[in-house]
Amino acid sequence: MGDPARLMRFVLEMRQAGVTDARVLGALERTPRDHYAPEHLHAVALDDVALPLAHGQSMTKPSIVGRVLTALDVQSNHTVLEVGTGSGFQAAALATLAHSVVTLERWPDLAAEARGRIGRARLMRVFVHAADGAVGWEEAAPFDRIVVNAACDEAQLSWLSQLKPGGTLLMAQGASESQRLLRFRSDAWEDLGPIRVAPLEHGLGADA
Repeated sequence: MGDPARLMRFVLEMRQAGVTDARVLGALERTPRDHYAPEHLHAVALDDVALPLAHGQSMTKPSIVGRVLTALDVQSNHTVLEVGTGSGFQAAALATLAHSVVTLERWPDLAAEARGRIGRARLMRVFVHAADGAVGWEEAAPFDRIVVNAACDEAQLSWLSQLKPGGTLLMAQGASESQRLLRFRSDAWEDLGPIRVAPLEHGLGADA
């Protein structure tokens, strides 16, 4: 994963940013973010910053990924649905915690790139699909955990219908300046505080 000292600083920065769950810190440490970052951004891949991707998308800040993984509380027997693959970094981190991960990306070229990175990392139980995340992935449902890397006004019925009884759904709600991270479990919603992610877009994107 490159410079061990830099990796140690990365883990310390995650702790200082509030990521304290040992399993989550281990997942971030074992998932080389530079492997998933665009090549020209490898030098800053271990900084706690979002990184730009094609189509106006971005790699989420690793401290936010850590916050999301902590809130999901993924166990080793869980199946996870992720809406919004991006670079594949969060799916790869999830794979170190879960039994299997299905991740959906609306941009086919981003999905293909993420699939390649995940394949090179030999993560055999991560399945990347170019698909409309708003409709979920019925053929692998139900899921123990569903995480949506986008904000929308309300949860899509498809996500709720594809969630196992007792499962957890994590998503952002609201406009960009006032988004809240929400967690649905035990038939109730919890507000986990402010967050900032892109709005949910429907349908497949057209490759440039």
